[in-house]
Amino acid sequence: MSAVVDAVELARALIRCPSVTPKDGGSQETLARVLESLGFVCHRMTFEASGTPDVQNLYARLGTASPNFCFAGHTDVVPVGDPDAWTADPFGAEIRDGVLYGRGAADMKGAIAAFVGAVSRFLDERDGKFDGSISLLITGDEEGPAVNGTVKVLRWMEERGERIDDCLVGEPTNPTRLGEMIKIGRRGSLSGWITVRGVQGHTAYPQLADNPLPRLARMLSALADTPIDDGTDHFQPSNLQLTTVDVGNPATNVIPAAARAAFNIRFNDLHSGESILAWVRERLDSVGGDYELETRLTGESFLTPPGRLSDLIQQAIGSAVDGEAALSTTGGTSDARFIKDYCAVAEFGAVGQTMHKVDERVSLADLAALGQIYEGVLNGYFAG
Repeated sequence: MSAVVDAVELARALIRCPSVTPKDGGSQETLARVLESLGFVCHRMTFEASGTPDVQNLYARLGTASPNFCFAGHTDVVPVGDPDAWTADPFGAEIRDGVLYGRGAADMKGAIAAFVGAVSRFLDERDGKFDGSISLLITGDEEGPAVNGTVKVLRWMEERGERIDDCLVGEPTNPTRLGEMIKIGRRGSLSGWITVRGVQGHTAYPQLADNPLPRLARMLSALADTPIDDGTDHFQPSNLQLTTVDVGNPATNVIPAAARAAFNIRFNDLHSGESILAWVRERLDSVGGDYELETRLTGESFLTPPGRLSDLIQQAIGSAVDGEAALSTTGGTSDARFIKDYCAVAEFGAVGQTMHKVDERVSLADLAALGQIYEGVLNGYFAG
């Protein structure tokens, strides 16, 4: 019989590890010890790249047979902000009135602990026997640049012949209550920086200068005033948001030599990064003039069509809490954008109202119900 893991105590132990990206703070060692006690083979790996911090990652697997059901997540957390604004120690894992406080409680150390607790009960009830494998892919780079984390672990796995058949990512997906929402896809994200060049000069002699600001204003209007699309069956309309306009000109009598602006586009499955970039260029070129565009694509849009994986999660939710979970693609990006290239992936985790905020927290009732849902997914997946 396998030992049953107390999810609350594991969550508290993980929260007490100050793993602000890219530091690990002992969190993955803490997790690996618990997983090894359940029979998992753990692989600790550190990846590096020029210009980015080294990142610790963990891949743990129980069993060698197929199918391999993977739970993916991250132990890194965002900074606490002003510690004096918290009513609890951000890394103290305090329990107050049935609520667990601490950085990472919702995003997403609580979900990791709930899944490990669910695995331990699943194994205990089956005397450790099931047809297939269970694995965990845990990174320390999800809240950071996401360069030395999940994407490199997946390549490492591929080189070793490690295959994932289905993956559940434990990101906090529920807006207000547990069981409200499953993510079956994510929008893509493209950020851009425009520099429009002119000729500096005196405002009293505009004929001797070339003011870049009017051109930049027309470019921004061409981008922001044009709807990109009307959305699709599973995605809301793509949207572009202007994020900054900078000239850096303190003088009122000087026409600046250059003007800059930045934007971000969240795009749906009607587009790829390449096609959305072409859309941007077309609008900038319609204004014309001397300009430079830099872009960074942080994720393509993707959709895991409703099917077996989302059905299993919905059924497990229905057995544990009231209501029916909606299938959604809203929100920001997650490491699911890397995993979707290898297997079917869906996301379900805690309520996200306090993630990244002061007094981040999760109720013990939600933590227990989340573990029950994860156990239900495992029972359904390995039902034979």
